[in-house]
Amino acid sequence: MNCASEKPFFSVKTSAKNNTIKLGSTVKLSLNNPEGVNINSVVYKLNGEIVSETLSLKNVKLGKQDLIAEVISGNDTVIAKSNLIVLNNKRPDLYTYEIVNTYPHDPTSYTQGLEFYKGELYESTGQYGQSKLRKVNYETGEILKNVDLKSGYFAEGLTVLNDKIYQLTWQADTGIIYDVNTFEKLGIFRYDLSKEGWGLCNDGKDLYKSDGTAKIWKLNTTTFTEDDKIEIYTEKGKIGRLNELEWANGKIYANIYENTGVAIINPENGAVEGVIDFTPITTQISNYSSNDNVLNGIAYNSETDTFFITGKRWDKLFEVRITKK
Repeated sequence: MNCASEKPFFSVKTSAKNNTIKLGSTVKLSLNNPEGVNINSVVYKLNGEIVSETLSLKNVKLGKQDLIAEVISGNDTVIAKSNLIVLNNKRPDLYTYEIVNTYPHDPTSYTQGLEFYKGELYESTGQYGQSKLRKVNYETGEILKNVDLKSGYFAEGLTVLNDKIYQLTWQADTGIIYDVNTFEKLGIFRYDLSKEGWGLCNDGKDLYKSDGTAKIWKLNTTTFTEDDKIEIYTEKGKIGRLNELEWANGKIYANIYENTGVAIINPENGAVEGVIDFTPITTQISNYSSNDNVLNGIAYNSETDTFFITGKRWDKLFEVRITKK
């Protein structure tokens, strides 16, 4: 290739240290032009939207933002790419809990999803050859309805919306839809941009899906395309391995895999607004393990305004009331 025909090299610079900045701050953009070539024009874009050289980050989602500069130099158009990481601008609030009741829970259930719908508790359990969808009497632990999944499915989270149960599987790229009253299988859906199925909840309209990363995907219930996503960040960095999800009072509550904490997440921008430490509750579980029989299962009962907490193969289900410290 003739060197004279190569396009000039540019890169995007920001005033933010390590291209990382906190929500609500202002960052200045500039163009690195090491060859000193003549420039006709520069257009900066953040996530595809045109922005000015002085960029205010008040109403943006947290996490990695795509930052580009479209540079016209002579007859050449050059795209310079970079990233900008937006952190939250405050520490999460600390929450505590009070145990209201303790109920029996099937110690063979590898709990992956837990949710109340019209006062009834539904549970999804995992492991190949052991995965199930269940309706449970939470006060007695009695299994009221049960469906065993095919041995090739490792069941994950579930949610119930408009009399339909949506249940994820882990690595089979498949979600299963059931009639909530009969447990009749109504169909399946495939994952779009996410690679795995972990947790699932809904806001009364759309589904929210975790995939074991720091992302939560927003699913259209007609097309099941992942139309949007948030990345989950604190003021220090991202929170990964998001697992079981629950929607309550306009927030997403997320278990973190192999962790005794639950994050309270703003579904608009991904900010971790609160953290609940359930470490003390694990001392009541005789077979608790920090890397196997972990905390996983959080369901909100709007009729009692309480949360129900359990874990993988736990013999107890705890009804708790969560309050800010």
